[in-house]
Amino acid sequence: MPNYLIRKKLIALGDDFWVEDESGDKIFHVDGKVMRLRDTYVIETPDGQQLLKIQERRLRLHKTLAIERQGQELASVSKALISPLRDTFRVQLAGGGVLDVKGDLFNHEFTIDWENGTRLGEVSKRWFSVRDAYGLSVEANQDAVLALAIAICIDALERD
Repeated sequence: MPNYLIRKKLIALGDDFWVEDESGDKIFHVDGKVMRLRDTYVIETPDGQQLLKIQERRLRLHKTLAIERQGQELASVSKALISPLRDTFRVQLAGGGVLDVKGDLFNHEFTIDWENGTRLGEVSKRWFSVRDAYGLSVEANQDAVLALAIAICIDALERD
């Protein structure tokens, strides 16, 4: 099961940061685009190949971030309309269906599951002693880049 380190304090609009694997190797580069009218992040390979793009969708009741691969929307992430006890997020898949995000989202302790109960990934701060960082663990045969994009979306929406 691949594990990745995400340095939370670096996730901000306009900041670029690296996502590292368990060995400390830089696996993904996240480019926070500045000077845009809406929040935009691009997840790239170390050599600069674009894997996914995250972009804010305007004119929505609640702030929504869309995840795109090669110009095609994969999913959108938004805060749930009513959440009296804690923040909840909705991950709507472009082809229909939803991903279930459960746990303590504010403190980066949550799971991301497909509708059939199969785990896509888990986010936790407990795995690393690095301050202002959290880990992402992705199940085998799952889309690590999509899991990373969802974690980035939740982090960005939680800050707003």
